[in-house]
Amino acid sequence: MQTQNNDDGEMSEINVTPLVDVMLVLLVVFIVTAPLLTQVVRVKLPKTEQTEPAPDQHIATLSVTNTGQALLDERPVAIENLETELKVLQEKDPEISLQLQADWTAVFDSVAKILACAQRSGIGKLSFVTVQE
Repeated sequence: MQTQNNDDGEMSEINVTPLVDVMLVLLVVFIVTAPLLTQVVRVKLPKTEQTEPAPDQHIATLSVTNTGQALLDERPVAIENLETELKVLQEKDPEISLQLQADWTAVFDSVAKILACAQRSGIGKLSFVTVQE
């Protein structure tokens, strides 16, 4: 009886040992580098409570319509006269705050001109009023 030896033939199975070796090396690399990627700065933030705005705040409303017309406290004002009107308001009350409301279809050029007038008038507090959708 003769026994046949098939050592010289090709393997018909997939050798997964190199794949396992590569995966273990990648796992070790990720385990070592993951803590280095998360840099956390611990900051103790102050705790506050929500409050209502003070009723005696000095607020003026400046609106821009879709045609580019400026409205100061719902009163139409020409853009040429807006800077002097705002200076008068600022001189009367140095703590005045200006709220800007612009129509969403307003031309940006008119809004930019009105913003420039507000800056030149010397009013330091400016806020933008938006609407949630």
